[in-house]
Amino acid sequence: MRKFFYFLMSVILLLTGCGASKQMVVVAPKATPAWYTNPPLSNERELYAIGDGKEKQEAISNALTQLLSTLSVSISSKYSAKSVVREGTYHSSSDATYINETQSEVKKIRVTNYELLQAKKLGFKHYAVLVKVDKEKFFDSLKKDLTQQFALIAAEEKNIKAKNALQQLSFYKHSLAHLSDMQNRLAVMSVLKPDFDEHPFLKKYEYLKKRYNVLLHSISFWVDAKYKAFIPVIAKGLTQEQFIVAKTRSKNHFSVYIYANIERAEAYGIMLARANITIKTKDAVGNEIATNSINLTGRSSQSYAIAKQDLVKRLNRLVEREGIAKVLNLDI
Repeated sequence: MRKFFYFLMSVILLLTGCGASKQMVVVAPKATPAWYTNPPLSNERELYAIGDGKEKQEAISNALTQLLSTLSVSISSKYSAKSVVREGTYHSSSDATYINETQSEVKKIRVTNYELLQAKKLGFKHYAVLVKVDKEKFFDSLKKDLTQQFALIAAEEKNIKAKNALQQLSFYKHSLAHLSDMQNRLAVMSVLKPDFDEHPFLKKYEYLKKRYNVLLHSISFWVDAKYKAFIPVIAKGLTQEQFIVAKTRSKNHFSVYIYANIERAEAYGIMLARANITIKTKDAVGNEIATNSINLTGRSSQSYAIAKQDLVKRLNRLVEREGIAKVLNLDI
């Protein structure tokens, strides 16, 4: 009887416990800081921006992107104002394109001298930050970078005067490529400091561009090959890069020689033209400056002559896909 009583009490307690209401645990959301909901406004001396992200560094990156976005809006307005004065009553399509490109490219400019004012974790994988950039320091860093770039280019330029025209052309090409975002940096600098004079930098850039163009139009090539069908393919690739293809006696003249060992073969009823092609480039005095070897196979189910035509087409496709510089193994 006593055992039955204990058993009965146990069942009652168990049922009572199951029927009891469960207490729900409520996690109070973290309070949103005032600097996030009402961030400081940018002024004549400082730029402010907030950013969100899954991680702290991502939030900082987004804040800097937002900061640069405000600059691109200023740049767009500035150029729009200029175009109105120049064009009178409308914007040309070229102006609109340039403005849009500037807005997107400005966001790629690196900002290294920012100050992280606030950072807080607002929730699971949710960080918020507030950053500040001093306009004068930002301007000085952009100007210093450009000045150093031009100084480095000027120093390297002294060492390339004894090199051949193609090597000099390569130098100016790469120098201009390294300065491809200069216009955007100058635009940002003009917004940061309205009285900034960009002309000294533009003058140096135009000098490099002029040297490149003068060299480009002074260089000539001549292409020779025992298998003549290859000649137009290489010549076309050179003319597409704005090189002159003609026999000249200039010191900036280069010759391209195509040596091809073409073997006839057949496999499963398909005619094959297997070629080991060696392309050599020599300067005006006969010094070899580049060489490249290519293996190609032309195919035809009809004849060997058509297989050789297919071989030429394959070389043409290679030039179109890879570029004449890679096919010749030249840095041009």
